[in-house]
Amino acid sequence: QVQLVESGGGLVQPGGSLRLSCAASGSFVRVNDMGWYRQAPGKERELVAAILSGGSANYADSLKGRFTISRDNAKNTIYLQMDSLNPEDTAVYYCNAVIQTTPYRNRPFWGQGTLVTVSS
Repeated sequence: QVQLVESGGGLVQPGGSLRLSCAASGSFVRVNDMGWYRQAPGKERELVAAILSGGSANYADSLKGRFTISRDNAKNTIYLQMDSLNPEDTAVYYCNAVIQTTPYRNRPFWGQGTLVTVSS
C-alpha cells in the first residue's frame, strides 16, 4: 500500500519560515511527478509548486521567490521551503505524487494534509 506522509506544518509568525516534507512509502516501482497543493478555508485547492522526477520545478506565479520545492529521489521525498510567510498563506498543504505502482500503471496519490497557520 502506498502512502504519502507529510510533516512540518504548524504555527508561524508573519515573516517567518517553515519547511514541509512529504515522503512516499510502500510498494511501488517509482515515484514520478510530485507537488504541493494548498486549500485555504472557503477556497478551492490550488497548486503551490510541482517538481518532475528530473528536478524541473514550476510554481504558482504568486508564490515565486518565496517558496522553493526540492526533492530527494533516493528518499522518495519532496520538500517545500516557505519563506516570508504571511497570513494569506494559512491553509492545509497537501502533497501529491504520481506513482508507478506496477510496470504498466501510474496512479495519483494524496497525503493527508498538514496545517500551516500564519498568525501573530
